[in-house]
Amino acid sequence: MPAFLPSVSAASALLLLTLPTQAAAATCAAQPVSARGDPSGFEVLAKAKARGNWRAKVRAMPTLGATYADFNKAQGADYSCTQQDGQHLCTAFGRPCRD
Repeated sequence: MPAFLPSVSAASALLLLTLPTQAAAATCAAQPVSARGDPSGFEVLAKAKARGNWRAKVRAMPTLGATYADFNKAQGADYSCTQQDGQHLCTAFGRPCRD
């Protein structure tokens, strides 16, 4: 038996351990959720306000709730921001997901 076979087997086993499984896949809402924040002089704060409103909106939805309210787990999570008269206004959107 060639000497490289044990290392190939070990590498194969390691690969199998690191592959995602169906059980670990996220469960996501059917539709994306969007929420607008309050205006702010700073874009980073406008995004934070939009993200907070997005989380509150998802938590309040009877079919989703707190387990889906993590914006970092949302599929396609992003912002749409505009600026007018020195004020930033952002909307957060994404499909809520849970582990």
